[in-house]
Amino acid sequence: MSTRTQNTAPTLVIGGTGKTGRRVVERLRGLGRAARVGSRGGDIPFVWEDESTWAAALDGAGAAYVTYYPDLAFPGAKEAIGRFAAFAVERGVRRLVLLSGRGEENAVASEDALKASGCDWTVVRANWFNQNFSESFFLDPVRSGELALPTGDAVEPFVDADDIADVVVAALTDDRHIGKTYELSGPRLLGFTDIARELSAVTGRTITYIPVGVDDYRAALRELGEPEEFADLFDLIVDGRNASLVHGVREVLGREPKDFADYAKEAAATGVWDA
Repeated sequence: MSTRTQNTAPTLVIGGTGKTGRRVVERLRGLGRAARVGSRGGDIPFVWEDESTWAAALDGAGAAYVTYYPDLAFPGAKEAIGRFAAFAVERGVRRLVLLSGRGEENAVASEDALKASGCDWTVVRANWFNQNFSESFFLDPVRSGELALPTGDAVEPFVDADDIADVVVAALTDDRHIGKTYELSGPRLLGFTDIARELSAVTGRTITYIPVGVDDYRAALRELGEPEEFADLFDLIVDGRNASLVHGVREVLGREPKDFADYAKEAAATGVWDA
């Protein structure tokens, strides 16, 4: 029989205002558990690049949900994750749940660095999020009606941030998940032409997908002042390494993951894509 973690100490949620972090905070508080938002603008700030912020953020915490911005694939992530995990364990915060990326070699290096701390770990590897289209870097392109991306005809089983948050909260609150790695995807493989069609249907507007070259996309990122390394993340889609369904959502939660069509309908109803 599983032992549930009966810990009244707060859980530090790094990136607690982000796509998955915000949802994890809401769910923990909904269960009557204390959640501490770890973000630059938080009451107790947490900044990855400023290690002097780590001690106060971890003070008195019982567990932490670890998300790394901008992505575990970026240079320096592995080292930062390793230092943070060791620092947390030294301070008695042993229970760490890491958000990782499916099919990312650099992310696996960060997973290994976290585990090397001797913590009680769970790794949650996710595909690209549905919410990238409504809360992140694809939002403005959807509003403008034009998704110009270096993804060719590639397909991806986009996963919903609500499903990720539900899995993370299960991992944080039930000791059965210690030492487990869960891979999460949505229930369907979708190309960006399919995405544009589904978004057009729910918004009542014409949204078009335009394949572009990776060099053109890099130039566009430069112009927007975004890190060019974001372009490298598209390799995860283009080379087909994640073009298959995985079943972590069902494994942890005993239900099917949310479909993109249901996500799109709900997001459209909020007015987020109104031009």
